[in-house]
Amino acid sequence: MALELMIMVRSLLALIAGGMIGTGFGMIQEAARRRYKRLQHEGKLRSVWGVMHGSGKRVAYLLMALVLVQMVCPLLFKNGVQWWVSAGVVVGYAAILVRRLKIS
Repeated sequence: MALELMIMVRSLLALIAGGMIGTGFGMIQEAARRRYKRLQHEGKLRSVWGVMHGSGKRVAYLLMALVLVQMVCPLLFKNGVQWWVSAGVVVGYAAILVRRLKIS
């Protein structure tokens, strides 16, 4: 009984950790989108390539956050629990994306 409870708690913690990472990444992406939209509206965006500026850094930060979580909480990456972290990242980012699509 205690083993099943521990597995369930680890899975839930992995889902929450992944959700926090995905939501944080989505919020950063949304802030960048608003900034580029504002620059375009003001006429300060010179080319389409200006929109890509910084996107590589944001993805690198996402990967660093995933590595940090893997180093700080290694129990979240054992026995298949890592898929719960991945699912949390997808759900967290999707929540931000769906909310933006509902507003548009």
